[in-house]
Amino acid sequence: MFKRNMIAKRAALGSAAALSATLVAGVVSAKDLTMGTTSPTSSHFTISVAMSKAIESGLEDATVNVIETGASVDNVLRLARDEIDLGLATTDILISARNGTGKFEGHAIPDTVALYPYSASVLLIAVTEDSGVTTLRELAGKKFNPGIRGSAAETLTTNVLSMFDVDANLVHGAVGDAVEGIKNRQLVGYSKYGAANSVDSTLQELMTSTKMRLLGFTQEEETAAKDAMEGVGFTTLPEGLIADSEAIRVPKLNVFFLTRTGVMDDDTAYGIARSIHQNMELLVEAWPQLGDYDIAADALATMDAGIAYHPGAVRYWKEAAGG
Repeated sequence: MFKRNMIAKRAALGSAAALSATLVAGVVSAKDLTMGTTSPTSSHFTISVAMSKAIESGLEDATVNVIETGASVDNVLRLARDEIDLGLATTDILISARNGTGKFEGHAIPDTVALYPYSASVLLIAVTEDSGVTTLRELAGKKFNPGIRGSAAETLTTNVLSMFDVDANLVHGAVGDAVEGIKNRQLVGYSKYGAANSVDSTLQELMTSTKMRLLGFTQEEETAAKDAMEGVGFTTLPEGLIADSEAIRVPKLNVFFLTRTGVMDDDTAYGIARSIHQNMELLVEAWPQLGDYDIAADALATMDAGIAYHPGAVRYWKEAAGG
C-alpha cells in the first residue's frame, strides 16, 4: 500500500541525488497514511489525533487518516495485512508479534518495529462496589468485560485469569458496551488500559452514577504475570486515585506507534519520528501530562531495553538525542 506509493514516487524523482536534495531541504514527501488507533472513548484516541496533526505538520503533502480499531493486537494484524501504515501497541504485543508467541503463536510478524514511544499505560481493572468483588480470583463466575477484543488489555487480562484458573463469565464488547452493561448491572466490571496514573474518561463517567473499586495484583499474581508475559512490568497506583481506593499493584506497559519495515521505507520513518518530536506542543495540548516528557530520551532508553525500532526512526532518535 504505502510502500508501493513510495516506490512510484522515487521512480518519478529519477535519481538518488534528487531524493537527497529533497531531504536536505527538510521535506519528506508522503501521500496518504492510515493510522490505526483504538476506541474513540479512550484517551489514547485523543492523543492519536494530535499525532496525526503533528505528522501532517512535518511531512509535506501528507494526509493521515485516523481510524478506530480494536487497539494493540488488531493494529498489528492490520499492519500484517497492509491495511494500515502505523498503529499503536503495547510492549508485550510488539514482542509477541516479533517472536510469534501469545496471540501470534506460530504466526510471527518479525518485521514489526517501533517508530516512537509516547506513554506508559497501566491496566485498570474496575468493578462495582455492589458486586462485592475485591480480588481478581473473586471474578470467578461473574459477568466481566476483559477489554476491547484484540486489545492488549484483553490479552493480558484473559491470560492472567486463565493462569489462575479464574473462570469468569467473559462478555466481550466495545468500551461503550461495557459501560452500559455496568450501569445496568449486567456486568460487574471491565478491564482497560489508561494513561499513566490517571483515570480515563470512561471510568470517570461510570463513577458519576456507580461506586467503583479498582482491583490490584497480589505479589504471587504479579510474579506469575511477569514470568509468563515478556515486556509486562508493574507499578503502584497511589492511594486515593479514585474515592476510597488503596494503593495497589497493577501492570504497566510502554505504548508505541509501530509499523513494519515491509510497509514503510527508512526516509518516511525518519520523517514521522522527526515530525512527532518537532511538534510535541500539539501532543502536550492534547495530553498536558506530556509537558515534561523527553520523548527522545525515552526512545533511546527503550532501544537500550531491547525494543526493535525501524532503522529510519533509529537514525532520527539518535540524532535528536545527540547520540
